[in-house]
Amino acid sequence: MQETWRWFGPKDQVSIGDVVQAGARGIVTALHHLPPGVVWPLEEIRARQEAIRAGSGGLTPPLSWSVVESLPVSEDIKRQTGDWRSHIDAYKTSLENIAAAGIEVVCYNFMPLLDWTRTDLGHRLETGATCMRFDLTDYVMFDVFVLARAGAADDYDAELLDAAQARFASSSDAFKQQLVDNIICGLPGAADHFSLTDIQDHLALYADCDHEQLARNQAGFLDLVTPLAQDLGLRLCCHPDDPPVSLLGLPRIMSTEADYQRLLTAVDLPANGITLCSGSLGARADNDLPGMMERMGDRVHFIHLRNVRREHDALFGSFHESEHLDGDVDMAALVAAILREEARRRLAGRPDHAIPFRPDHGQNILDDHTRQAQPGYPAIGRLKGLAELRGVISGITHATGHG
Repeated sequence: MQETWRWFGPKDQVSIGDVVQAGARGIVTALHHLPPGVVWPLEEIRARQEAIRAGSGGLTPPLSWSVVESLPVSEDIKRQTGDWRSHIDAYKTSLENIAAAGIEVVCYNFMPLLDWTRTDLGHRLETGATCMRFDLTDYVMFDVFVLARAGAADDYDAELLDAAQARFASSSDAFKQQLVDNIICGLPGAADHFSLTDIQDHLALYADCDHEQLARNQAGFLDLVTPLAQDLGLRLCCHPDDPPVSLLGLPRIMSTEADYQRLLTAVDLPANGITLCSGSLGARADNDLPGMMERMGDRVHFIHLRNVRREHDALFGSFHESEHLDGDVDMAALVAAILREEARRRLAGRPDHAIPFRPDHGQNILDDHTRQAQPGYPAIGRLKGLAELRGVISGITHATGHG
């Protein structure tokens, strides 16, 4: 398993030097300053590679850019409206430039409008650590009573609506505004300027796009870009919905194993693959992560390892991001399945036998509380998670000989 670390570029509060000390050897990053739908120029890609090399100090060899996360798919492509065809052309040119720079793995997502959603970015635990949390009642309060989305109340049962209404009535204006800010944080590039009206306007653009239409649009996107990726030696990998349910009335098509099976059969090429995110998928009680790795592992090109604690007995509900080895995802079983897949790849002579993974998210502990890094991406919390995962990998490798 290839250790990587997500880095948000020169403005990230966790530096490349910090990553060197953490011991990861691959960097996961993107050109976040470029909006969706435009070409990633080769010189910009090389400049980011040079920044990674320069930040590595005297490390030999220096850190390298291992995975692009993400090359964003524009909303026009997701809806197949507006400038979507020119955006496809730009996407293909960006893939060519990424391949020319020697990067082989490209993560993307097909989530409409929202990249991820949490209601609390600093939920305090009894240990004093803080983490990101999704509170279903707070979310429904936002959807029905703050955003006041048309028809929102029809999406929830009476008990949940009553709880959300009571919380809305008892909440301060400051709490409501913080909730809005937290949810808007999951809008890519929009946290600084989106209003509730802006969200409503963007939701309206998806009024005629249901689950089936979005799935067809994704298949159309893959039809156009996957053959090129295959020819370029690239591996595309789709990230699951986060969280893996419909939000704000938007369709969500990457939430279950069945969704991924549909993705893989839509364009049956090795370049069309999966980002297996144990935290996103683990928020649903019916997702069997070790089983998914066993059944679809040959098309898993990138892995996010994090854990969640589900605060409910239903299919989906409130959850918070737990320590990497202390949640509802059986992390040891998942890692064992990953190592078995890597062993199969080595026997088959596959050059991609070492699957890149990163310790995804992490709880804020110790100096993380004052560093103010990207939400979910603390330095020490992720380092703790990486260390724990290393221990699991080492123990299983020693016991089984896989690795």
